[in-house]
Formats: sequence, structure tokens, C-alpha cells
Amino acid sequence: MDTLALLTDIVGRHAPKDGFNPVPLPGVTLIRASSPTQPMPIIYQPTLCIIAQGRKRAVLGDAAFIYGPASYLMASVDLPIMGAVAEATPEHPYLCVQIDLDRDILSELVLRYPAAQGDMEEQVSGLAIRQTSPALLDATVRLASLLDTPDDIEAIAPLTVREILYRLLTGASGPTLRKMAQADSHLNQIARAILWFRAHFHESCPISEAAEVAGMSRSSFHAHFKAITSMSPLEFRTRLRLQEAQRLMVGDALDAASAGFKVGYESPSQFSRDYARTFGMPPARHCHQIRNASGTWYTSAIAG
Repeated sequence: MDTLALLTDIVGRHAPKDGFNPVPLPGVTLIRASSPTQPMPIIYQPTLCIIAQGRKRAVLGDAAFIYGPASYLMASVDLPIMGAVAEATPEHPYLCVQIDLDRDILSELVLRYPAAQGDMEEQVSGLAIRQTSPALLDATVRLASLLDTPDDIEAIAPLTVREILYRLLTGASGPTLRKMAQADSHLNQIARAILWFRAHFHESCPISEAAEVAGMSRSSFHAHFKAITSMSPLEFRTRLRLQEAQRLMVGDALDAASAGFKVGYESPSQFSRDYARTFGMPPARHCHQIRNASGTWYTSAIAG
């Protein structure tokens, strides 16, 4: 059995239900889908996603990312994504390993293994897809295989997670990870602003205040925010509002006007216009469609 087939077997056995499957490996979640899904909103925190089987489409702003087996997606800051499983069947379900990026381990590795000259100068994006190297795939299989020997998890899992981060650091994602570990990098300055937006998106959120949180001038803040998130700060705030409103309408059965007001809209008509522009149809009709099509998978996706 080749390495990818081995990963597929392990994830398939330990992710028995569609949606997010918690496992006893710290910072690891297994994801399964037996059929393609509707696009669903989710906040990607700093994470690594390695697909064993199937394909997924993730949309960030106007940028679409499609990835499948032997490739990985990495998010380096908190990002509002519209994600949809694009390829899956009951016989060959979508299977994914999601691994949190541990900043403490990452910072230690960055100090121990400094960058080559010029590596830190590269402009980075908050979301990227890369080819999975054989060494990274092998380490991921060894991490997942600990689920078959749970008594080994406490001793071996931290070492394997460390190896996975090392493989990322010494590969194409190295510049991004190094900026994650550098407190004064533009990536971390924007990350601070993103956390502020997530806490205050239902308020007016003056851009000047967000730029102050990031420690940047307004013009520099706009430029770096767009480069990292593929959205302007206002577009980012709007996306947070719309995704939370969708969650309230689908999960809590709020009507469109109440949901819009709760996330910061003063005008129901403006909320409906923004929602239709983003999701392609009016909020009530879209949420009805999601409820009928998605069931518990939608709730799981929001929780993840």
C-alpha cells in the first residue's frame, strides 16, 4: 500500500461520520464527506489541511483555491472562507487531516533553523496551496497511524507534529511560517487587526482604528491587508458580518432583518443587497436552500 493509500485507510477508519471528527491527537481533526457539499462559511484559523481523498474548493474574497490529494492548504491567519467539498462519493469519500499550527513549536524551530539570506523578503498570502512533499506526507501518515496505537500518542505525537512543522518550514511554506513566528512582521500586524475585526465586526469598525491596532499607517495597512487576505478591510468586515448572519439564520432560525441588525447592519435593504451580491441570491431563499441541502454538516462546518 503506497503512502497516500495508507493515509486514506487510516482517516477513513477513524473518521466514521460526515463532518468534523475529533480524535485524541492534540490539535488534529479528521474531516469526512460522502458527497459534494454546498459552499459553507467557516473561519480558518492558522491550520494545515492535507487531503487524502477527494477534492475541496475554498474561496477567499475573489480568489478560489482547489486542492486534492498530495497537496495541502495552509492558512496563516484567521480568514473567513467559503468552503465546499467538490469531489466525494459514499464509496470514495472526501477525507482530510486538519492540523493546528502550534506557534510555540514554530517559534522554537525558527530560532533553531534560521532562514537563508533573502527568504524573509518574500510577500506572503494568508492562504496558500502547495504540493505535499514525500517527507511531509510520510510524517502525516505516522501521526495519523498513532490513532491505531493510542498508548503511543503522548510520547510520539509531539515529536511527529514537530517534524511536520519542520518539513513545512524547510519547504515552500517556509517564508510564511517564519513571518508567523516574527512578532513584528507585516503578517502578524495584520493578524492582530483580524482578531480585532473578529471581536468588533458588529460595530462600526473604523479602519483608522484597525490600522492603529496593526501599528501601521492607513495606506500601508490597506496594502498589506489586501495582499494577505485578498480583501480590503471593509470587504473583510462585510464578509464576517454576512457569514455570522448566515449562521444565525440557518442555525438559530432568525429572520433576515433580525440577523442583519444583530451583525451590525442598520438597513435591512443594505444587508439584503450585500448578501445577494456575495452569495448570489436573497438571504431567506439562500438559507432555506442550505438547510434543505446540508443538514448537520452545515452545523459541523460552522463549529469547526
